[in-house]
Formats: sequence, C-alpha cells, structure tokens
Amino acid sequence: MDKQNPSAPPCAQPRIPRGITHINVRHTTRFTVIGNHLAQHPELSGLAIGLAVHIQSLPTGARADIKTLAARFPEGETRIAAALRELETHGYLARTRERLPSGRVVTHTVSYNRPRDAEAEAQAQDRRPTTPQSKPAPTSTPTPTLTPAPAPTPAPVQPDAEVPPTPTPDPHPKSPPPTPEQHTHHSAAHDTATTLLASLHRDDPRLLLAERDVRRLAPAVTAWLDRGAAPEAVRRTLTASLPEDPLRHPAGLLAHRLAELLPPPLPAAPATRAAVRPLPLQNCDGCDRAFRAPAPGRCRDCRSDLSEAA
Repeated sequence: MDKQNPSAPPCAQPRIPRGITHINVRHTTRFTVIGNHLAQHPELSGLAIGLAVHIQSLPTGARADIKTLAARFPEGETRIAAALRELETHGYLARTRERLPSGRVVTHTVSYNRPRDAEAEAQAQDRRPTTPQSKPAPTSTPTPTLTPAPAPTPAPVQPDAEVPPTPTPDPHPKSPPPTPEQHTHHSAAHDTATTLLASLHRDDPRLLLAERDVRRLAPAVTAWLDRGAAPEAVRRTLTASLPEDPLRHPAGLLAHRLAELLPPPLPAAPATRAAVRPLPLQNCDGCDRAFRAPAPGRCRDCRSDLSEAA
C-alpha cells in the first residue's frame, strides 16, 4: 500500500474556458429590452449605441437634447451631436423642430427600439398575401387539371396608430460651432492650430492628444484664430482651471471649451477719413506777418485796413 504505481494516469487538468462567460440574472423590475440589431450594429459607433440604449430607457416626456445628454455624459456636445446623427441615419431616432403657441421653437425627439426601415419591411411581410402552392403530380400518371383556389382577400390595411412627424427645415437655423466639415483648408492659421494642440501637453501632461484628435479639433481652433484670437489666448483658455481629477476624455473637454467659449466675429473696421492738410504759411505783403492762405497776399488785418481807407 505504501508503494506508488507509476503507471497510474495523471490527474486531469481543469479546462480553462475561452472567450466570454455570461452569468445572467432574470430582471423583474427596472429593465429595458434592447435588440441585438442595436447592441451588435456593425456600423454604429460605441457612443451611438450607448446613447440609443440610454434614450430608450428614458420615460416618455424626458429631455434628450444635446445639452441635457452632454451634462449627463463626459463626452462633449460635438461628439454627442455626431452620435445622434448616426442614430437618425440608421432609423433609431427622429428629431423635428416644432413651434409652440408662445412662439418658442422646441425639438421633438422620437426614439425607435427597432429601426424604421426594418419595421416597414416587417409590416410589408405581414401584409403580403400568401398564395397556395399545388404539389406536382408524379410524371408516370397524367396530371389532372386543377382549378387554382382563389387567393384570400387580404385584410384592409389599418393606418398606423402613430406616425412620426415629418421633419421640417428650420426657417432660422442657428450657426453651429465650427466642425471639421466646415474648415478643411490648410492655411497658415490651420498649421498654427495643429501646432498649438499638439503642444498642449507641455502645459499639462494630461492634455497629450492623439493625432486623430488633433486633426478633429484643429478646425475649431482655426475658427478662433480667424476671429482675431491670439494663439496664446487660445492656449490659456484651453488650459486654465482644469479639474484636479484625472481627465478621462481630454479631447472632449477641449472640444466643449472651443465650442462654448468661441469669441464673436470681429466687427467691421470703421471707414478712415482722409486727413485734411492745413493751408500753407504765407508772409503778408503789408505787415510781413505769417498767415495761412492758398496763395501769397495780405493778411486779414491788412485787407481790413485797405477796405476802411477806401
């Protein structure tokens, strides 16, 4: 019993699972159903998917505008606006501007937990009538003549209970903050803006930006320079009063400051008045005193004496 058996098989090693392991707990309260077509969308960005999930979890009537979402999440208004445009493009969101009786213009947001294109395709599949198909008869026997059964009359299509309002263009659109699409030229100001952004980490090591963030923020800095701001003034604005906590999204913070603190355009320069040159000095022929006149002659006093003598 005290001897070991060298031919005994070794103990089986535990198998290490690969990939993700799910531990699912059934939710009974405070949950939102999200389709895989959204959670695993191949074209939407991670920020767009996250915003779609957050918006679908909000109750009806909650605010979902850009400023409210920017106050809720660390990303700036520029990135959140771009993500909302992604959701509109893929049918998960619709935004329309409506004018209240008071004259105020508000934005109405409609969220779709299923893309509108997919919803329309599913409704078309449900409304499509089914045509009975007859089984082919064996080739060894004559095929009897069959009278096809009349196709069933499709049920009348009921109008949708809720139709999203058609977007209407804003008659007085507001000028959005400068974006890369608006400034694509490479000028001296653009080169200065790129150099300024790439060197911000010298003021604060936390402001070390990736190359793509420098290209994305350079047009906004160029807009500041085009409006007369000095490069050092832009640098002070971007690096002043930074939070003491670790900066998780330095590019988002800089984009927010560039958009919110953009100076107004320079006023038109006033028209310069032409300088009026004084008349040249002349020596009076009568008293030899100096006076200003367009041509030589007598001063005012000598002309008065001559007129009195006459």
